[in-house]
Amino acid sequence: IRAGGNGARGRSGGHKLLSTIMTFQLAAPSSVRNMDVIIPYTNDVPCDPRGQRMWWAFLASSMVTFFGGLFIILLWRTLKYLWTVCCHCKGKKKVKRPSDTSVGQREAEAVVSEVGWMTSVKDWAGVMISAQTLTGRVLVVLVFALSIGALVIYFTDSSKPIESCQHFDKDYWLQIDMAFNVFFLLYFGLRFIAANDKLWFWLEVNSVVDFFTVPPVFVSVYLNRSWLGLRFLRALRLIQFSEILQFLNILKTSNSIKLVNLCSIFISTWLTAAGFIHLVENSGDPWENFQNSQPLSYWECVYLLMVTMSTVGYGDVCAKTTLGRLFMVFFILGGLAMFASYVPEIIELIGNRKKYGGSYSAVNGRKHIVVCGHITLESVSNFLKDFLHKDRDDVNVEIVFLHNISPNLELEALFKRHFTQVEFYQGSVLNPHDLARVKIESADACLILANKYCADPDAEDASNIMRVISIKNYHPKIRIITQMLQYHNKAHLLNIPSWNWKEGDDAICLAELKLGFIAQSCLAQGLSTMLANLFSMRSYIKIEEDTWQKYYLEGVANEMYTEYLSSAFVGLSFPTICELCYVKLKLLLIAIEYKSDQRECSTLINPGNHVKMQEGTLGFFIASDAKEVKRALFYCKACHDDITDPKRIKKCGCKRTKKSAYKRMRLACCVACGGAEHGCSCMSDSVASNTEVLHRGFPFSPVSLYDNTTTLRSLEEEQQSALSPKKKQRNGGMRTSPTCSPKIIRHDPLLVPGHDQMETMDENIKKYDSTGMFHWCPSKDIEKVMLTRSEAAMTVLSGHVVVCIFGDVKSALIGLRNLVMPLRASNFHYHELKPIVFVGSLEYLKREWETLHNFPKVSILPGTPLSRADLRAVNINLCDMCVILSANQNNIDDASLQDKECILASLNIKSMQFDDSIGLLQANSQGFTPPGMDRSSPENSPVHGLVRQVSITTGANIPIITELVNDSNVQFLDQDDDDDPDTELYLTQPFACGTAFAVSVLDSLMSATYFNDNILTLIRTLVTGGATPELEGLLAEENALRGGYSTPQTLANRDRCRVAQLALYDGPFADLGDGGCYGDLFCKALKTYNMLCFGIYRLRDAHLGAPSQCTKRYVITNPPYNFELVPTDLIFCLMQFDHNAGQTRTNLSSHSTFCPSKKSPSAHSIPSSARPGRSRSRTFNPALNATHKNWYTDEPENCFPRNTQSKHTSTHTANQINQFKSTSNIIQPIREVEEEP
Repeated sequence: IRAGGNGARGRSGGHKLLSTIMTFQLAAPSSVRNMDVIIPYTNDVPCDPRGQRMWWAFLASSMVTFFGGLFIILLWRTLKYLWTVCCHCKGKKKVKRPSDTSVGQREAEAVVSEVGWMTSVKDWAGVMISAQTLTGRVLVVLVFALSIGALVIYFTDSSKPIESCQHFDKDYWLQIDMAFNVFFLLYFGLRFIAANDKLWFWLEVNSVVDFFTVPPVFVSVYLNRSWLGLRFLRALRLIQFSEILQFLNILKTSNSIKLVNLCSIFISTWLTAAGFIHLVENSGDPWENFQNSQPLSYWECVYLLMVTMSTVGYGDVCAKTTLGRLFMVFFILGGLAMFASYVPEIIELIGNRKKYGGSYSAVNGRKHIVVCGHITLESVSNFLKDFLHKDRDDVNVEIVFLHNISPNLELEALFKRHFTQVEFYQGSVLNPHDLARVKIESADACLILANKYCADPDAEDASNIMRVISIKNYHPKIRIITQMLQYHNKAHLLNIPSWNWKEGDDAICLAELKLGFIAQSCLAQGLSTMLANLFSMRSYIKIEEDTWQKYYLEGVANEMYTEYLSSAFVGLSFPTICELCYVKLKLLLIAIEYKSDQRECSTLINPGNHVKMQEGTLGFFIASDAKEVKRALFYCKACHDDITDPKRIKKCGCKRTKKSAYKRMRLACCVACGGAEHGCSCMSDSVASNTEVLHRGFPFSPVSLYDNTTTLRSLEEEQQSALSPKKKQRNGGMRTSPTCSPKIIRHDPLLVPGHDQMETMDENIKKYDSTGMFHWCPSKDIEKVMLTRSEAAMTVLSGHVVVCIFGDVKSALIGLRNLVMPLRASNFHYHELKPIVFVGSLEYLKREWETLHNFPKVSILPGTPLSRADLRAVNINLCDMCVILSANQNNIDDASLQDKECILASLNIKSMQFDDSIGLLQANSQGFTPPGMDRSSPENSPVHGLVRQVSITTGANIPIITELVNDSNVQFLDQDDDDDPDTELYLTQPFACGTAFAVSVLDSLMSATYFNDNILTLIRTLVTGGATPELEGLLAEENALRGGYSTPQTLANRDRCRVAQLALYDGPFADLGDGGCYGDLFCKALKTYNMLCFGIYRLRDAHLGAPSQCTKRYVITNPPYNFELVPTDLIFCLMQFDHNAGQTRTNLSSHSTFCPSKKSPSAHSIPSSARPGRSRSRTFNPALNATHKNWYTDEPENCFPRNTQSKHTSTHTANQINQFKSTSNIIQPIREVEEEP
């Protein structure tokens, strides 16, 4: 351009350039003032004084480098090719002589050595630039970073003239750019050496970029001038941006890689084209002597290219030069195609990016858990409702949900309502990348929820097991709590090497617990409701009016907690501590955690008075708040002994010193006798001296299962006898003699309390399984236990359990073994076992029979629970419990239809009518009275066990428990209730009465187990009848119980507590039943019989005070001390095992029958003198006994009459009993279910 040639332009950039050029003109020598000055020139920079452009020198350096190298490569290839062809031709003509062999070998070795040297250099160069090594990755990343730096320098220099004189020593940007390009040159050499194909390498984009950017820098230093030139080509390095991010493990997904690729290609092309437009528009056309240039900034060119690609073309900025316009013609074609294809795809990738695809950021000082599996609105809401309940002491835990499906609007709204403690991320636990996103390695636990309503339970369990495997493979130390649907699938978890239940890993089997709860309801109706409410967090709902809901909801507010016992309880027996906690602390202690000498932990439920507390004992409490349980930890005898308000019991400031063994035992004795520690004279000096010796020789364990001295034990028992004069006679299994062994360890298999009075062991008979936890019999074929309708009609079944099961050959197995095992626990004597009759499809029961054939007293009536004839055949009106189950998990859109079979069966039974069968039999012959129905015998007094009506004439009075899949269907079970369809399950009348059970109540176990894994252990111990991890391992190996001989080790396992019900209208507690206090009953039962009461099963209309025809009962959990009792109440209690009950039949449960002999009273055998108005047992008739048929041949020969008996009755009498049964055919002789051994 000529100086001032563009002065007429209106833009400010043109004026600045004009003033700059005129300034340089004034500073130039007078000889060149009249000449055309092309570039700025000063005397400070040694440059061409004529100011002529030398852009051709910069461009020539790049062209010579490119074409010169290309020529050399092609020449080398040509010569190599000709040499190879020539040598090949000579080789064909030349005849090789033997003398030339050694020379040829030396030449070949030289060639091989030369090739080896070249190869080693090539391999070294390849390693240096390879991204597979750390050095290569660092080098690649450094080259990319320096390329971006060079591009930034270009952006800075673009505001200067295209070509200008610059001094290398004074231009720092030029020095930095020079250093960058020297590095690029070295890297180019490494790439050239490592390239296999030199020609293709020479034509690569990165090589072309180096050709047109590196040589001009050296020319700039030589000529002391700078040309902006083609340095914009450095923008093409942005294409490698995705590769760099992959090298750094930043990009890992295909979508992210694709998105970065599209963006980098689009931006690099855009910036490169803008650089070319900037060069030609500011330089002008060479053939026009650069007269048609226009001053455009680089960013104006970027703007021009964008409006051109988008086909908008505002016209405010346009190309003026011919080169610029020609470039724009071709760029529109490619740029428009790129814009039309790349931009929509980029927007789609960004739009489809997961909304919940981020990563969890852990908060210091705050734990977090990961919840995965079946994530739905129902499962999440139930989990959060219990996990974040206000009754928990402090929940400083953040919940992270991980699921591969994005949440719907309702679930998203739920997450937003709990946004302070809940986060959701979309992903799968099977993907290690997603596990890293939720920081599974730092999580406190991982909880896996199962789909309880799936059609294929085994497939759902397999999915959860795979989740466990994936999580444990990623982080073996993580604690996992998972839900399992089928019991037999728990065995697969044992195959995972890092699965360790001792470290907190737990599997909550819904089928095991559901059927276990139902089985316990067969022993004590309503217990399933009480246990479900205990481990579920419920808020207290206060009701003013005097209704049954008021008392029920007061009990619902109780939960189960654990807390360590205070040192003030050290040396006291368990019943003493239990009474002290209930009376003074308003806490109900039901169990403790015992650590053996081998440091193995076990849970003892209501242990006897031979258990002495030591430091660090963990107790299981029933209370309404976690803060209340702290009283057991803070209690101090010195500070809190005179406090009557339990709320004032808080942590005291006194210094508690560890007492010696003498002081601790003295304190235990003194508290028991009611005297002060220093004023008691119940411990003699000899005892004190003996205890000091014992303290030195035998250190105490956390829980002492033996008395420290014989004298102390006898003194304590004498004190207890003072409270109850007949204690020695009623403490059945416990020794009361002062000469007994001082070390009677309850869990020592060789030292069982009362083993001298136990039933005689026969080592040649297998009556229990190998663990001694369950009754066992040899396996039986299903044909031997099948009953026809006529055979069942001629069998006087009573006191039994009827299981109505819906299922077919295609139904999923529900695991009936989990229902039978608690009913066959070994802490029942054989004659106490309730017979079980299954009514259902034979095809389904055949599939379940493999797990049931080793249990005694099990029968099957093929049929349908909807048939009244089948129900009358099994004497459903005389059963202790009717269980209605369904194995049909149908995928039905309408949730109300999922429980149609169970609801129809329940309503069918309740609408049935019966005659007074018991009164009819008593009127005809007292000998025909079914077992357990003779209320005239004191042995049949209902002190414990399920208490039934004397005679049931309507099906509405039959004890029924129905399993439901859908909670809302509970409204259809009782037609006379007023429950709203939207009422929560635990607030409905069927659930409160214990007649309905839904698997959804078990969801609370997930959070309860996380906060306290001992709760699950206690629940499992109470519910399953004694299932242990060892037994689960055995079942995993053989899928069946293995019989074992009766040994002291196995018989010792029978000595464990069980749940029962205590009647108040009769027996030793009748005086408290009419207006007495529950607290007095609690203390009397605990002191006298070691029975721990924990709830009431009360008639629904008992609060009205007037007689009512309604026989429905509801559950009251842990009533207060002054709660008034009524005679019709049934008391839930934990009863000790009675070793003596196995020899005689004076057991006072509701299913006891005859008494062939007399024995000393025990906790299970209370003398008739204690029950006013009761007559002695009638004499046992051997002749009548001889007529009894042995229906269950697996019973030992010397056992006593069972509940279920087959009697020779006349057809007339049988028809009177079963008047609604079909009697059109002549009744065939009764066939024995099992053959005699």
